[in-house]
Amino acid sequence: MAANMYRVGDYVYFENSSSNPYLIRRIEELNKTANGNVEAKVVCLFRRRDISSSLNSLADSNAREFEEESKQPTVAEPQRHQLKHRELFLSRQFESLPATHIRGKCSVTLLNETDILSQYLEKEDCFFYSLVFDPVQKTLLADQGEIRVGSKYQAEIPDQLAEGESDNRNQQKMEMKVWDPENPLTDRQIDQFLVVARAVGTFARALDCSSSIRQPSLHMSAAAASRDITLFHAMDTLQRNGYDLARAMSTLVPQGGPVLCRDEMEEWSASEAMLFEEALEKYGKDFNDIRQDFLPWKSLASIVQFYYMWKTTDRYIQQKRLKAAEADSKLKQVYIPTYTKPNPNQIISVGAKPGLNGAGFQKGLTCESCHTTVSAQWYAWGPPNMQCRLCASCWIYWKKYGGLKTPTQLEGATRNIGEAHPRTHLSRPEAQSLSPYTTSANRAKLLAKNRQTFLLQTTKLTRIARRMCRDILQPRRAARRPYAPINSNSIKAECSIRLPKASKTPLKITPLVRPPLAAIVKELAAQAPLKPKTPRGTKTPINRNQLSQSRVSGLGVLPAKRAFEPVSGVGVVPPFSANGRSFSSGVRSSNQPNVKRQKLNLADAPNPVVFVATKDTRCLRKSLSHMEMRRAARRPHQPLKLKLPLPPRPSGLLPSLTTPHPASTSEPIVLED
Repeated sequence: MAANMYRVGDYVYFENSSSNPYLIRRIEELNKTANGNVEAKVVCLFRRRDISSSLNSLADSNAREFEEESKQPTVAEPQRHQLKHRELFLSRQFESLPATHIRGKCSVTLLNETDILSQYLEKEDCFFYSLVFDPVQKTLLADQGEIRVGSKYQAEIPDQLAEGESDNRNQQKMEMKVWDPENPLTDRQIDQFLVVARAVGTFARALDCSSSIRQPSLHMSAAAASRDITLFHAMDTLQRNGYDLARAMSTLVPQGGPVLCRDEMEEWSASEAMLFEEALEKYGKDFNDIRQDFLPWKSLASIVQFYYMWKTTDRYIQQKRLKAAEADSKLKQVYIPTYTKPNPNQIISVGAKPGLNGAGFQKGLTCESCHTTVSAQWYAWGPPNMQCRLCASCWIYWKKYGGLKTPTQLEGATRNIGEAHPRTHLSRPEAQSLSPYTTSANRAKLLAKNRQTFLLQTTKLTRIARRMCRDILQPRRAARRPYAPINSNSIKAECSIRLPKASKTPLKITPLVRPPLAAIVKELAAQAPLKPKTPRGTKTPINRNQLSQSRVSGLGVLPAKRAFEPVSGVGVVPPFSANGRSFSSGVRSSNQPNVKRQKLNLADAPNPVVFVATKDTRCLRKSLSHMEMRRAARRPHQPLKLKLPLPPRPSGLLPSLTTPHPASTSEPIVLED
């Protein structure tokens, strides 16, 4: 009965999805709706899986600092993985959820320096938090409620002076004396002086225009003059005048008029007081947020002083009575019976019809978390096409803690950081940094790129399973659809069943020896030397054939072709325009497409090796037809048969410049003198 009774302030599990983990919330209010249902106003707590990867790295660094400062005992990697499931992040986000979605209680505590993290794993339904998550700003901050214990926060107490030893420290620099209890005045004389000080304060408020508007009646002015600020000023006046009543009396009323002393309660206007009450209702006693969002023109000390003076007013007592009346009308607790409906992810039987409550799973599948093959009940987990499942205990762990008991391959399981990886498993920026075409200036940019790399590490059992279970794997179909997931556990389970039968004729697997990456890069570097940089401002001649084709077509602009490059040792034929004049270097034809040559970016190259074309390779490309170029692009692994161009003819055999060119346009040719 007590386990199913939920009260305000309890940390509970909420279920919003049958397949996702529970939500952890703290009950703030229990309200009854008009239709008779009960809704709970709760505070949201977030798990590590609910925040971004950058905030997870920030939480990891905070955890490492906590372990170093508190000197935590070392824990194994599986326990460290499970500790991440016990960590929560508090927030100031509120939401309303139906009370019928509550699935149980849990315990959430603020992490203290004296706590031992491994003790949280020994308790069921036990969580901790040390950081506050802001869902709007996407930030993680330390909780303000931590206990500051240690040498950083406690004062150093000096040793006690011995009997007869004098204190040589300068007392005026350390403290200031504001009242002497051994003064010559009696208590009656001091009380009479305080009455005079209140009367002077009341008269000063009558002379002040702003005070007369705020306190229009004499009673309000007298009440304001009787506050602590007036009494403190009177006692300070006595101390500064050596407890001489005549001198102190003249100090209260100087030549310019009576002294007016006002505290924060008088300085604040009525609108500012309303803003403060609204902010106090929203943020509580978080004065930093009150100042930032509601009263930025006030100092933090002014807000704190106003709060403690505001608590002495009738306004505070009135609001306190209203809150007490509202609390009495609200529900204090609610009874929620145990949820007994079957989960839709529950697998009824192994041989059931596929698609019925996650049934239709193949035999031989194991639990994705603990890898057991025996369980009283199985639950479907993950995407339906993956056919993954969890045992009963791992399913409860997944629902409560939002993770698996053992780390998966994506979470860095069985990864040895100190192990040297071969170059074939380097990431793209790291592999590009080894290329001879990457300069030292660009290596920093390549290594700084944050790209996820897919690493395929196959074992001998995986290669055997590919051949033994070819009918299940369907490698040709899987190659055409690389984005579709493959359940490797079911294939391995089927392979373990078929392998004893096929042991009589074992498969011959010959390892393929591949050259290292450095050898391939060296070979390509020898075949394709770097192209020297060309100076800017070089004149680019215009191809006459390209110009004539674009004019004749008239239907659109053809794709840009490579500029004409004459062969070395042969005279350059000047290009001709439509009216017989040669184009200047800075003039572009109206029909010539304005094509901007893209700059080669090494970081965007698809492979670590960059191929730089030379003069010879460009000449060979020109000798290929359009169909041959497309055929070579579709089959880059096959050798290409080329017809080498004829050698250039001597300069004497070139046609004369006076040979008439074919007309490229119907416009008349204009000859200028």
